[in-house]
Amino acid sequence: MKKTKHRVVLLSMIILIGGLILLLSPVGVSAHGVDIAAVPVKAVEVIALYDSGQPMAGGQVAIYAPDEPLEPWLTGTCDEEGRFIFRPDYSRPGLWEIQVRLAGHGDLIRFEVTAAEEAVADGPGGLSLLQKIVMALVVAWGAVGTAFYFSRRNS
Repeated sequence: MKKTKHRVVLLSMIILIGGLILLLSPVGVSAHGVDIAAVPVKAVEVIALYDSGQPMAGGQVAIYAPDEPLEPWLTGTCDEEGRFIFRPDYSRPGLWEIQVRLAGHGDLIRFEVTAAEEAVADGPGGLSLLQKIVMALVVAWGAVGTAFYFSRRNS
């Protein structure tokens, strides 16, 4: 009878420790010293094409914020498909400008950023630290309760 009681307590502790490790471990992938995390954000995708429909691969991109129209807020290069993705600073609402140029060809477009978009764009999903702690405590409470239930029943 005592061996069964000890086994139940040991099994409950293993479940408790395993649950705590799973709940408190960070979300992401790790391989060969690299940490990767996927964070959904509201971004702007620029697609630059020539009139023929061919992508403007290697096009030079300049992004201008509404409060600094003469100084680029961000610069970059289009990929092979003529795409460039960025996340604007949502704390700077107003009319933003995107300029793409390559070998004498180019264009300028404008888009609006509103302050209301900031709430949609911010923050990764997932559980907060408090939620993880509460879940770990609930798992611990259930494991201990289960151990006591089975230990009393076998006596």
